[in-house]
Amino acid sequence: MSLETIRLSQPARDQLVRLKRTTGIKNWNVLCRWALAVSLREPSTPLVKEIVTDSNVEMSWRTFAGMYGDVYLALLRQRCAVDGEPLTDESLSKALTVHLHRGIGYLAGNKEIRTIRELVGSACE
Repeated sequence: MSLETIRLSQPARDQLVRLKRTTGIKNWNVLCRWALAVSLREPSTPLVKEIVTDSNVEMSWRTFAGMYGDVYLALLRQRCAVDGEPLTDESLSKALTVHLHRGIGYLAGNKEIRTIRELVGSACE
């Protein structure tokens, strides 16, 4: 497991397809950044620990994080430390995967998110 390549499960891909269509956001990475932030904001640890990343959606860390890669990596490290996880590449990659999928589920499950404006507004709740 590595942070170099980020892969998504088929259910997460399907949820992102609906979110792309609903919000008009065209890029997977933008929605995935929102999803990660939404999940990291939640104080509980994700319940799902093993995720089958079987979809055709994959992106590099650089594509996912963009110019804020150091910020996202610091957020993941902080979360691993808070959750008592070791700061290894494997634990960081696993944390990214479970938080990313939980966040996608949160965004997809919020029926009030129909536009970019509503997506941004949901972050202020």
